[in-house]
Amino acid sequence: MIRLSDIVVKFGSFEALHNINVHVKEGEFFTFLGPSGCGKTTTLRTITGFIEPVSGTVHMRGQDITHVPIEKRNIGIVFQSYALFPTMTVRDNIAFGLKIKKMDRATIDRKVNEIARKVDLSDEQLKKAVAQLSGGQQQRVAIARALVTEPAIICMDEPLSNLDAKLRVQLRNELKNMQKEFGITTIYVTHDQEEALTLSDRIAVFNKGYIEQIGTPNEVYNHSKTEFVANFIGDINPIGPGIADQMGLKKTERSFIRLERVVVNQPERAGETAFDGVIRSREYYGLYIKYSIDCMGQTLKVIEKNDGINIYEAGQQVRVGIHPADVMSYPAE
Repeated sequence: MIRLSDIVVKFGSFEALHNINVHVKEGEFFTFLGPSGCGKTTTLRTITGFIEPVSGTVHMRGQDITHVPIEKRNIGIVFQSYALFPTMTVRDNIAFGLKIKKMDRATIDRKVNEIARKVDLSDEQLKKAVAQLSGGQQQRVAIARALVTEPAIICMDEPLSNLDAKLRVQLRNELKNMQKEFGITTIYVTHDQEEALTLSDRIAVFNKGYIEQIGTPNEVYNHSKTEFVANFIGDINPIGPGIADQMGLKKTERSFIRLERVVVNQPERAGETAFDGVIRSREYYGLYIKYSIDCMGQTLKVIEKNDGINIYEAGQQVRVGIHPADVMSYPAE
């Protein structure tokens, strides 16, 4: 569907993207994930045509669009700020792209009404000025405006970042459902790991203008390819020398384990190494409890499912188990 081959982008003497290679499949929800300044938005803007690479190519459905103008790429865009016209009505905002294409009034009205129903905007809301709508409603307008022209692909740059936490989660679910319903290829930019893991079919993890790993949410989380990915995706424990020595881990590597992979007071599994530990503190989240456990000269963070029975107190002695299959190790630089 979309293929980036050896993309290099420079701003003056600064090289922002270093030989980026990505293949996004038809109908896929593909996320660019990484911290601020890592190159994810620059890559998106290269796809949409706002930025032209100094070398490399952008292909869409086999056609080279590297030097094709933005308006001729048939790509819908949802910006972080939504970029809506605040004094225009919702209907006119959604219809804007169709008017640019010089469609007749009847066709425009039909298409606007159809897309409004699909993104849950009422007839009453269509009559309002965009400035009168809530943040969540404005986000729906931005998506409707991007989809109404029936683009081959839709690109979204941090579209939920301006919303409060509760609404962000709600619209995240709606966004995924909409994408499935439309079946449209979607490229999504975010710095939010949870958002990426929840929404994506596949994720590209960016770091300093490079892609560290491309994979499914399960692959980037449970089989992180690099130390950067392991530390950026979710929470993780570095394994200190005390535990590493007892487990026989290589001294030339740095090792890590996810919080939920450490077990507490469970029957020992084949191949597992067990350690004595002391509960330092706990954080109660309802569904689960996060413990800090002093063990072999370091503090391990551990997530345990809350069964309402086995809840440990500060100062309580526990037995901690780590299986080597759950450890992720990387060469020490």
